[in-house]
Amino acid sequence: MTGTNVIHASLTARRRARELDALASGERVDVIVVGGGVTGAGVALDAASRGLSVALVEAHDLAFGTSRFSSKLVHGGLRYLAHGHVGLARESAVERDILMRRTAVHLTRPMAQLFPRYADTPSRDYALTAAGLTAGDALRRLARTPSSLLPRPRTVPAAQALTLVPALREAGLRGGLLAFDGALTDDARLVVALARTAAGLGARVLTRVRALELSAERVRARDELTGETVELRGRQVINAAGVWSGELVPSVRLRPSRGSHLVLDARSVGLGETALMVPVPGELNRFVFLLPQPGGRVYLGLTDEPLDGRPTDVTEVPESDVDFLLDVASRVLARPLTRDDVLGSFAGLRPLLDNPGDRTADLSREHAVLTDPATGVVTVVGGKLTTYRVMARDAVDRAVSRAGLRAPESRTARLPLVGSAKRTNLATVDAPRRLVGKYGSEAPRVAALGEVDPELARPLFPGCPVTAAEVVWAVRHEGALDVDDVLHRRTRLGLVPEEAEAARPIVSDLVERSLEGLT
Repeated sequence: MTGTNVIHASLTARRRARELDALASGERVDVIVVGGGVTGAGVALDAASRGLSVALVEAHDLAFGTSRFSSKLVHGGLRYLAHGHVGLARESAVERDILMRRTAVHLTRPMAQLFPRYADTPSRDYALTAAGLTAGDALRRLARTPSSLLPRPRTVPAAQALTLVPALREAGLRGGLLAFDGALTDDARLVVALARTAAGLGARVLTRVRALELSAERVRARDELTGETVELRGRQVINAAGVWSGELVPSVRLRPSRGSHLVLDARSVGLGETALMVPVPGELNRFVFLLPQPGGRVYLGLTDEPLDGRPTDVTEVPESDVDFLLDVASRVLARPLTRDDVLGSFAGLRPLLDNPGDRTADLSREHAVLTDPATGVVTVVGGKLTTYRVMARDAVDRAVSRAGLRAPESRTARLPLVGSAKRTNLATVDAPRRLVGKYGSEAPRVAALGEVDPELARPLFPGCPVTAAEVVWAVRHEGALDVDDVLHRRTRLGLVPEEAEAARPIVSDLVERSLEGLT
């Protein structure tokens, strides 16, 4: 993005208030998007990039729900292949390529994944995994992702497997399969980048605005900061509220499933940069995985259990999920994991379309764009984080058709998000590598805050990689309105409760002072 657009892409409390006032006073836009997760932000960007006027409303904060609780993978759809969903797997491979090479290069990286083979590993299971990886690599080639970015899968001997993953149990180890997939630095940062890019193209991105009632052309909403009820007008409303979509449009029938993760310390576990894929006993092509993250953390996931009752704002990880994840992962580790290894936990809810009789693990991950016959509201649900762009494109196509809007075809496949650049260019950005991995080409601007004011260059607490400058940047440019926005969605310190509490006092002070500077 050009320098001018970067300025326009800044989300601030002042901008929010100004744009909400204009909409509440009767200004009409082409599209109103409800929901500030990856799908809603993607819809706002798709519509804005076509020249449509857009307003996005989100009850809480950007990436407040499921979008910040993913496995942080940009995957090529290996499990979809196992279920025979070849089209969805191909779509995932294509979208992975778009993210990793065009639109979100700074937020993505290749991740090596080891599938270990032991003496008691069923030959059929191993052969199926190998066949799936081979088929997945064929889709990689079809998507034109170069092997220099995602190398071909291959077999490795036991000695190399132990070098890649020192934590492996050596007894009975026969080697394994080494494959590569895409990973995100941070899923919440992807959502923020989408929203800011949309804002740079003129979209109004309004957090803390809760939709109460929808129709095709109106949203009755409440400003959660003032309590005031407002009516927003548009030519077409798109419901992208994820697992909460059915509460706004009752004709949408969902069956959410819970995906739980545990946060571990990489050094304690004995994991390097290679992820470890552990087969779930008694199931074909289902794995628990240990995923290394920037900053020395490991995410252990993933469950797939039906949600009982109504979705809450934040889903807790039940004790049964903790036991399941620790038990399965420990099957291949030299030192079994215990609850003492768990630093934190998180769970996301998949907004799966209901199909009575099926397990949630078997429900399709394909998305759907639905038009409510009673209200005319367009709803987009289902899908996966990797394919958010296709979901957004299809939703905007439907809105354009239904409302009779004039707009060109989607162009987001070649539209870089704010901060993105070619990998060769990112490698030469004059800023700490950790900042480049979070902010891309904007990293020097973040670092410069600490150069101007040395107090902002300091870590939030001893041993913390996050600096005060990142908190100020979050408020001045990324739409953070309070301390939890910073801790849980901009820095992700909230994934480890002890770290969040250690940082809270200084973050609270920095947020307060930064907001005062914007008023």
